[in-house]
Amino acid sequence: MRKNSTLWWIIGIIVIILALLFVGRLLSDKGSSSEKGLLGQSFPIQGQEHITVGATHPEYNSNPPTSGWHYAQPANWGVYQTELPDEQVIHNLEHGGIWISYKGIDDATKTALEKIAKSRPKIILTPRLKNDAPIVLVSWGRLEKLEAFDERGILDFIKTNKNKSPEPFAQ
Repeated sequence: MRKNSTLWWIIGIIVIILALLFVGRLLSDKGSSSEKGLLGQSFPIQGQEHITVGATHPEYNSNPPTSGWHYAQPANWGVYQTELPDEQVIHNLEHGGIWISYKGIDDATKTALEKIAKSRPKIILTPRLKNDAPIVLVSWGRLEKLEAFDERGILDFIKTNKNKSPEPFAQ
């Protein structure tokens, strides 16, 4: 009888230790950055202020911008053949979208980017003359510049960073 009692005490102590380790792990994960595992360079969030079309605002802290002053009306998701105002696309980023912009790429690369953008929700693809890299991936607070087409890298950025924003369920 005494052996059974001792065994139950040992099992109880092990269960308590495991529970404490589990709770400690949860608390340490909760205290860590919410950006854990996101891809691209991180930029400080510059707010979510709506401005009127054409209004002036302070400079953005990244090129292209990853947050900040933006128009009240987001763009429709999809592929564009002309540039959109940064201030409009930032609203889409606030809604958890991904912005892929490009400059000086060949037709095959453009077609490959269009295929990615058309096959996934909440993506905008635009040309952008102010880019300082051929392909730039943007999400809320994150930016990845690519010198060449990298399908796996682009898909990983989308998967990891989409809907990591203040309004991820907005359309």
